[in-house]
Amino acid sequence: MRKCLGVAAVVAALCVMPWAQAQTPASALASELAQVPATAQTLASNTTQAPTSNSTQTPASAPSPAPSSQQGTSTSAPGQRPGQGPKYPRLELFGGYSYGQTGFFNSGHWGHLNGWDASFALNGASWLGLVVEGSEYFGPSPIPTGANQAPFQSCPPFCPLTSPTFNAKTREYNILFGLQFPYRKYERWTPFGELMFGHGGVRGEATGQQNVTEVEVSSGLALLAGAGADYKVNQRFAVRIKADYLQTRTSFPLIGKAKQDNLRLSVGIVIRNVHRKRRTLEEETPPEP
Repeated sequence: MRKCLGVAAVVAALCVMPWAQAQTPASALASELAQVPATAQTLASNTTQAPTSNSTQTPASAPSPAPSSQQGTSTSAPGQRPGQGPKYPRLELFGGYSYGQTGFFNSGHWGHLNGWDASFALNGASWLGLVVEGSEYFGPSPIPTGANQAPFQSCPPFCPLTSPTFNAKTREYNILFGLQFPYRKYERWTPFGELMFGHGGVRGEATGQQNVTEVEVSSGLALLAGAGADYKVNQRFAVRIKADYLQTRTSFPLIGKAKQDNLRLSVGIVIRNVHRKRRTLEEETPPEP
């Protein structure tokens, strides 16, 4: 009987030991699950307090933006002020008095004629311009009296009133096109050279005995080469003086084809266009107080 009880006690002890070991992990798991809500509550409280603590702090001031290097940058060419146009006028209009020492009739005597000279120039660069010019001269031209008084007929039938020369009332015009080469280095003075060609015409009228009047007209090619200088009065006006060699060609019936070498001096006023200054960004933006 005692043996039977001892065996039963041993068997019961062996059964209880595995059951106790199985209960220990379950109780541990239950205790961990009980701690999860507490942990979640702690995290939630920390999250709620974070903005509150940050809201009490003074926000850091943002750094001021660095000035852009492109502001106020000018697109002017080198050597020009910002917002300033070209240093030379695009358009020039000239007009003035002109004196001509002429030999339009190949008589061997110089005529001293007065007239006018006008031109319009379009400057494509500081050293180059396209020019259109017109001029006209008036006055007497001396012609020797005698058997050879061409381009007028000899005497008779045309006998002048004076001797040894008579005056032919002269009118001469030129329409020329060409190039002008200014040298814009100085502040006040602008020297220049010019080359032109075009058309010229001359008319001569003389009165003889018995009130006989004879008129001779001819025209042909005209060439011009000269030089001069402009003196700037202000940005819009300048005074110009120039000297030119003027070659004309005629074909009078009694002379045939011939050329004449003439000199002329001109002085007048030049009117220039004025560039308006472009305002820069610095000028348009008022300074900060």
